[in-house]
Amino acid sequence: MPLTLPDRLPAIELLKKENIFVMDSTRAHGQDIRPLRLAILNLMPIKITTETDFIRILSNTPLQVEIEFMKIKSHTSKNTPVEHMMAFYRDFELMRHEKYDGLIVTGAPLEQMNYEEVTYWDELKEVFDWAYHNVQSTCYICWAAQAALYHFYGVPKYPTEKKVFGVFRHKALMPELPIFRGFDDEFFAPHSRHSEIRREDINKVKDLTIISESEDAGVHIVMARDGREFFITGHSEYAPLTLDGEYKRDVAKNLPIELPQNYYRNDDPTQPPLVRWRAHANLLFTNWLNYYVYQTTPFDISKIE
Repeated sequence: MPLTLPDRLPAIELLKKENIFVMDSTRAHGQDIRPLRLAILNLMPIKITTETDFIRILSNTPLQVEIEFMKIKSHTSKNTPVEHMMAFYRDFELMRHEKYDGLIVTGAPLEQMNYEEVTYWDELKEVFDWAYHNVQSTCYICWAAQAALYHFYGVPKYPTEKKVFGVFRHKALMPELPIFRGFDDEFFAPHSRHSEIRREDINKVKDLTIISESEDAGVHIVMARDGREFFITGHSEYAPLTLDGEYKRDVAKNLPIELPQNYYRNDDPTQPPLVRWRAHANLLFTNWLNYYVYQTTPFDISKIE
C-alpha cells in the first residue's frame, strides 16, 4: 500500500522519478481503508529536502499511511517559501485536539544552543506533552531526541570536541525487540551533530532503555514506555548525498569541518559516497510503523491514551 500525501506536494513528483509508489489524497479517499495517521513536525531549515527524505524512507511499508506536516507558530522557516508552508503544513493549534497513530519530530541545527534559548522552546514542549497523551508512538530524531529526553527525563546534552559526522557502525543491544527484526549483527547509520547524550545519564532514569549504540558515535537509540517513544540520535533517513552537501557547504564557508567518516570511497570527496545504511534505515522505520504503530494502535483512533 502507498503513502497518502497532500495533493501537489513537490516530493510526490520527485519520488515518482525514483519509482516510489505514493498516492495523492484525492485518489486515496476512494479507498475503504482506515489508514494510519502520521504527523511529521519538520524543524529542519530546508523543508522540502526533509519531506522527501522521510517520505522516501516511509514508502516501503505495506500499510497505507496518511501523512500530515505540522508547523508551530513560533517557528518561521527562512529557507522555504511561505506559499509552500501555507499549502502543505497545518498549525499545531489546529491539530492538538486530534489523535495520531504516529509522530516524527525531526532534528534541527540547534545543538550548540541551550534549550531555553530556542525561540520556539515553549511551544515545542507543548507538542511533546501533547504527543505523550495523543500519539500511539513517537520518533524523535537527532536534536529533537536530545530535546525530548531533556524535557521528559532531565537528560542533559554535552558539546562534542568535534562534530560527530559520518556513517558509523552500530549494534543492537536488545536484538530480540521487534524494532530490530531483520537486522544484521552490525549496521550503519549517518550522524551529523555537535552534541551528545551520555550512557551514564540515561542509565540513571529507570524508564529509559538504551537499545542501540556505536563505539564511535555513542548512544544511538533510546526507548521509553515499551516503544511509545523512540529517541534516535542519528539520521537514518538521510539521502545518499546529504552529508556530501553539508561537508561542501562548510568547506565553502571556511568552517572547521573534517571529512565525514566512513562515507566517501577511499576518503576522497571527489568520489561518490559508499551508501551502506539504506537497507537498515528502511527496516527501522518499517518495523516502527508495523510493530509499534499499526500492531498496537486502536482501530478507533479516539481511544489512544
